[in-house]
Amino acid sequence: MRLGEPARMQAAINITPLVDVVLVLLIIFMVMAPQMRKGPDVNVPNTTKPNSQGDERGRILVSIDEAGGWWINDQPVKPEHFDETLRAAVGAEPNPRVVIRGDAKLNFREVREAMVAVEQAGFHGVAVSYTHL
Repeated sequence: MRLGEPARMQAAINITPLVDVVLVLLIIFMVMAPQMRKGPDVNVPNTTKPNSQGDERGRILVSIDEAGGWWINDQPVKPEHFDETLRAAVGAEPNPRVVIRGDAKLNFREVREAMVAVEQAGFHGVAVSYTHL
């Protein structure tokens, strides 16, 4: 190469910046994913974590807060309209699963009332969640 001669262009692509950006986005999504769950904040009892919680497809979350208020996913529900609201939340889901979360300060009676209401709405096999979702 002589002085004053134009430099040759190289046709190599540097993918290092692309990999850096993708890894940063992956870390951000991994940190934020658990905090993007539906439902109100409920202080559930401390227990050991089960081996498998399954996937979330078809899952309807029924929560009972500290004051005894009922929630379906992230919407507050009055107990007298619970059946209709639960059926509307399920929609056309072919295999719905209803999971109940209750605050740690509740008596089991309130959780049992929610279980009975879910069964009276026509859904069987209600699950009770004891871990933070």
